[in-house]
Amino acid sequence: MATMNAVPTPPDRSRALRNPLRVLARWLGTQEWVMRMAPVIIWLESHLRAWTGNRVSLIGIAGLQSLQVTVPGRKSGTPRTTALLCIPYGDGYIVTGSNWGRPEHPAWSANLRAADEALVKVGARESRMRVQLVTGEERENLWKFVVDYWPGYRMEHRRSGGREFRLFVLEPTRSATTTRES
Repeated sequence: MATMNAVPTPPDRSRALRNPLRVLARWLGTQEWVMRMAPVIIWLESHLRAWTGNRVSLIGIAGLQSLQVTVPGRKSGTPRTTALLCIPYGDGYIVTGSNWGRPEHPAWSANLRAADEALVKVGARESRMRVQLVTGEERENLWKFVVDYWPGYRMEHRRSGGREFRLFVLEPTRSATTTRES
């Protein structure tokens, strides 16, 4: 269970002034028809990252923060990398297993749940982070913070049939090393 040492930081509303697309992204994130576009959006996100050496992401263009998390597949052991919307939280991040409002949990969340640590890449920085699945009362409190940051999660939750989304806190390990790409 997560230890909630970090104090949630309110969403930075001034970012919308620097990138007006953030306001549009927050609105689009509340629209059910956008959820049906998930395969196209995921394809665009992965290819944009690949074409630019991870310097540009669709999420980033929208003025939102994202990361790539890599963990071994729980069955295969093969490293699996997934790009996710993330919420800054203390020295780490929160990631949410919304799966675009589908009734089932996303595969990446099962892999993350089975892992103690993950390799997390934010921009060009990589570090090892401890993985904590948040449950119980701590999850309820964190959920309020998460939906304030990304209101679309409310609609996705309804769309999923009320499935409890997995919330993970990713925190730097004591031995976390940060590297930069060349």
